[in-house]
Amino acid sequence: MRTGLLIAVATALLPLAACGGSSSGDDRASAATVPASTRPAASSHAAPNPKGPKLKVVQSDYGRILSNGRGRALYLFTADSGRKSDCYGDCATAWPPYLVKSKPFAGTGAKQGLVGTTRRSDGRLQATYAGHPVYFYEGDNQPGEVLCQAVFEFGGYWYVLRANGKAVR
Repeated sequence: MRTGLLIAVATALLPLAACGGSSSGDDRASAATVPASTRPAASSHAAPNPKGPKLKVVQSDYGRILSNGRGRALYLFTADSGRKSDCYGDCATAWPPYLVKSKPFAGTGAKQGLVGTTRRSDGRLQATYAGHPVYFYEGDNQPGEVLCQAVFEFGGYWYVLRANGKAVR
């Protein structure tokens, strides 16, 4: 019984330990898949591409923040150079880029004029908001969950964003 409890506790703490990792420099970008267990949230206004990728604003412990269409928090990385992503390898494993096949549209609370994309070095398209490439944190799984805010990792700080595109500091 104690062994099972110990394994459960260690497994639960594993994502938190990853919030202090280091970078290795290999060029393996991770796909940003959203777990099936994350429930989608409905948008209250019509959008030009309702079946495509979406950015919206959700409630979190840090107030109203930017998320993908299923409510998973999105972060900016201060080490990025403008619209260019500087997060690859181990960085992109811990902080998967929000990869899309087409330009996302603004859902509830997000501003369409701030939504865009950037081409990654491997040719894949990454969503941007207010000119910042956006990422997930691999430990966040529930809508509005933010487990790794304002940390310095892989050469820069990671912050969730407000609807105006500014970092929550």
